[in-house]
Amino acid sequence: MTLAHERYCDELAHQVGRLRAVITSGADLSATVPTCPDWSLEDLVRHMGGALRWVEALVRTRAQEDIPEERIPLARGPEKQGDAAALDAWLAETGRMVVEALREAGPDTKVWSWAGVLNSGFWARRMTHEITVHRADATLAAGLPYEVAPDVAADAVDEWLQIVEWVQQAGRSKDATELRGPGRSIHLHATDTGPELNAEWVVELTEKGVTWRRGHEKATVALRGPLTSVLLAFYHRLPLDSPELEVLGERELLEFWLQRATFG
Repeated sequence: MTLAHERYCDELAHQVGRLRAVITSGADLSATVPTCPDWSLEDLVRHMGGALRWVEALVRTRAQEDIPEERIPLARGPEKQGDAAALDAWLAETGRMVVEALREAGPDTKVWSWAGVLNSGFWARRMTHEITVHRADATLAAGLPYEVAPDVAADAVDEWLQIVEWVQQAGRSKDATELRGPGRSIHLHATDTGPELNAEWVVELTEKGVTWRRGHEKATVALRGPLTSVLLAFYHRLPLDSPELEVLGERELLEFWLQRATFG
């Protein structure tokens, strides 16, 4: 299940605005990001904005191969460090550029990507979920609340599972290769959504690789909680011991997954 291209474009614009709100909230830009401890909040924003500028260049030029960072104007953000106003203005312009490029291209324009899906629609979806998760990182660093629309959160889980499948099949990660084995499964269960969203997943670790589907089934281990919390835990952004989460069954399998599904 994927969302419409325009829905991704709208959400990407919205997420840029919410990340800008973190920048202008008075948060300490030098604060360490708990979920990405090698980064400060400013580092995270510059990383996210640089990724968006890279995608804008790929889509706008209809690139058929990767574009090196050094060829992307202002990929690393404003020259001055610690200037919230300059960082905010750069991110605002970045967001406008990438959303315009994606809207103009539509979902089916041929564009290079690293994951075998060679169209602009891949990038609209990928950047929507990239910034959705990194905004969670930013709000944690700034001590601010976080929320995300249910359809976006559910699609982010779908996309992450598809990335795990692709990385495993492509042989891109030793850790992914270890996500195999007979008779083991993970059930993700969002407890705050209705049947129309079907926000439940069954992930099977088979000898041939990872497979998954939406649905409610008994599994080796289950992770239950509000959809946003399940999303963040599955992205290794929220501890499994968080009070809003419940782990039933063989917790070790879920921890095994989280330790190895850290790429993409």
